[in-house]
Amino acid sequence: MKIRILPILLYVLGLLACSPSPKKEEPAVKEEPQTYTNATIGWTMAIPQGFKLVSQTKIKEREEKGKEALGKVYDGDMSTDSLQHLLNFQKNQLNIFGSTLEKYTEKYPGEYLKNNEQLKKLLYDTYTKQKIKVDTSSATENIQGHRFHVFNIKIYGPSGAPLMNQVLYGTLIKGYDFGININYDNETDKKLILDAFRQSKFEQ
Repeated sequence: MKIRILPILLYVLGLLACSPSPKKEEPAVKEEPQTYTNATIGWTMAIPQGFKLVSQTKIKEREEKGKEALGKVYDGDMSTDSLQHLLNFQKNQLNIFGSTLEKYTEKYPGEYLKNNEQLKKLLYDTYTKQKIKVDTSSATENIQGHRFHVFNIKIYGPSGAPLMNQVLYGTLIKGYDFGININYDNETDKKLILDAFRQSKFEQ
């Protein structure tokens, strides 16, 4: 099975592999508001106060851990050579925002949606193979004129109590697969991250 949107899956699994329980709170730091812009797709987003940028080194570490987890249920191509990491920031190890970009051209109408469904199944299978209980749901959401496919995942810890939530957003913009991964374990940080993303600006 060939899944072109596989790189974001590696990143998502890597985040889970790096996330401890319980979380470690990091000291709050008052920072000047920051704004990120990607010229390729014309996307601009503000970084919520209290969150800090994640280094490329840390991102690569998460990818490698994701490959290790995915290798238990998938034996296909796991190359991330074509993937661009865009804005990535976090407040702590369970409240994280990540974004990626990958060149994508559909070979036939509906290919992107089909791959998206395969991604969801592979994510679910990977978690359950590791005996991690999850609940999932799917939706669509319009953000600043772009229709995103949304996949929600609630992840439970060994005790059966909710550990964290993941929300994956994906859409095609200007010939690219634009992916967003949001991790959160509390409603306050969820609102901060989602509000910032939903208020993003896209050049037409």
